[in-house]
This record gives sequence, C-alpha cells and structure tokens, in this order.
Amino acid sequence: MTETDTPQHIIVVPASVPMVSLLGPRDEHLALIEQAFEADVHVRGNQVTLRGEPAEVALVERLLDELVTIIRTGQGITPETVERAIGMLRQETSERPADVLSMNILSNRGRTIRPKTLNQKRYVDAIDKHTIVFGIGPAGTGKTYLAMAKAVQALQSKNVNRIILTRPAVEAGERLGFLPGTLSEKIDPYLRPLYDALHDMLDPETIPKLLAAGTIEVAPLAYMRGRTLNDAFIILDEAQNTSPEQMKMFLTRLGFGSKIVVTGDVTQVDLPNGIKSGLRVVEGILDDVKDISFNRLTSSDVVRHRLVGHIVAAYDDYEARREPGPDRARTTR
Repeated sequence: MTETDTPQHIIVVPASVPMVSLLGPRDEHLALIEQAFEADVHVRGNQVTLRGEPAEVALVERLLDELVTIIRTGQGITPETVERAIGMLRQETSERPADVLSMNILSNRGRTIRPKTLNQKRYVDAIDKHTIVFGIGPAGTGKTYLAMAKAVQALQSKNVNRIILTRPAVEAGERLGFLPGTLSEKIDPYLRPLYDALHDMLDPETIPKLLAAGTIEVAPLAYMRGRTLNDAFIILDEAQNTSPEQMKMFLTRLGFGSKIVVTGDVTQVDLPNGIKSGLRVVEGILDDVKDISFNRLTSSDVVRHRLVGHIVAAYDDYEARREPGPDRARTTR
C-alpha cells in the first residue's frame, strides 16, 4: 500500500494552543513523536495529518490530546514531558498522562513539585489514602523527595502539627560512637539530604525557626525509641539500613492523627553481614494489614539524568542473573 493509499486522520489543534509549545522549539517534540510511533506526522498551520497503522495513529492522537491538555493548565511542555507521556500511553493504563504530569503537590518560589511518572503518582495517591506507606525503589525515583513534599503540604494545610524526618545513622559500617566530633557533627552528614530537600520546599529563612520550635525535627532513628508521635507526618528514610527490630520500633511510634512514610532501596543495604534488613522482611509481615500500602518504583521512574535510569536497569539485570541469597545485593553508592 502506498502512502496515498494509507488512510489518513486529520487533527485540528485549537487556535488557543501555540503550535510552538506543542511541537517544541525547532520541532523537537515533533521529532520525538515521529521516532516513537510507526506513523507519519505532517503539520501545516494548526492542522496535523496522521498516516499509518490505525492503532499507532490512535495513540498519536491521544498523545496530542494529552499534551494540549497539559499546555492548557499553564504548564510548559518539555522533551521529558513528551517522553513520559508516550511511556504512559504505551503502558495502556487507565490514568491519563495529563492527570499525572499536571498534578501539583507543592509550589515554592516559582517552582512546582509534581509526580513525573505513573508510579510516582500512585505513590503520592497512596500517601493521601493510607496511614502508613512504604516507598521502595532505587536512587533517583523521587520516593523521599515526594514524601517530603507531601509532609510540607500537610503541615501548611494544618493536617499535622509537625514533621519528623529520621534516618538510621549506620552506613558503610560506621557507627555514631566511633565517628569524630560533637553529636551534631556526627549526625549531620546522614541527615544532610533531608535538609537539602527542605530547602527546595520552604523559604530558607523559615527553616531554622521551624527547627528551633520543634515544628520540624530531623534526627537519627535511635532518637525515636520510647516516643509516641501524635499529629505528625513522619518519614523514615534509608529504611533498608534498619534491622527488623528497629523497623518494628519505628512503626510502633505511630500516634493519633499521624502519618508514616517509609522509604528505602533494598539493593543498597549497608548493614553488617549477618543482619537482615528490616525493609526486606516487613512486607511479608504487614502486607495484609489494612491502611498500610507498599509501593514499588523502578528504573523507569528515575527522574535524574536519563543515564541514571539505564545504570539502575543494568544493575537490576546483573543482580537478576546472580544466584539468589539473603541480603546479597550490596551495591556501592
């Protein structure tokens, strides 16, 4: 069948949508669309003509509709937006890419924090719907960052009175008692990533005041023992480095009016040999308990440099080829 014999489908983009926003500078977005689909795409003015297999043409039409919807929300379109929308459409899920990519969690100083993948949106939705949520996945998937954004959102909307951020202070075989310096100097390197995220989400001058008032608390996991945490949004980061006993201790700190989010990467366990990871075993214990949600993110959810996703996927393939064994995955940071 020649091109002239191939059925064509014509889409008219609304005049209110700038074609340069839809197609990208120098037609960069259009090039991505042509690479991703087995369809010919021709643009003249605000009219888009599609030729190709009906299924592919239908997907391109859906993609253009999603991109137009995103543009109408006032959000700019980037090549990353186009690629992520294409990926979601290929997954054939019920969720619309426009709903995922235009969902606002938090805005600060002109910057908006939102999920960038389908799994990230499902993770954020789970935080809204459940009291205890686990976010498990590799580095760069936004599991901690999105949890922090939801915590700040909950504080600003007065759903909680305080935010508590904690991590186990055991990494690369080092324990606090053997590290030099004051207590603050010892724990600061472990908690620095949490401070960095806070600075993205709040005005920097307000953070010391919130810390001094106890509205935001950043502390090692050991400081949680013996406490009951009411009216708080509590995040346990790097949870793969907890023992099963520490995980139980932490989860039972839950008080009234509180929410817990636990994040970690089970492929980066830094515990000494012979100690099981609490994050590895907890799902088998709590999987059937209501109001607890386990969410997994993968290399496809990495939102750092695109090469990071390829690195994570390559390591996943490598680990899958190895003989299984307890806590065998011990990759280097």
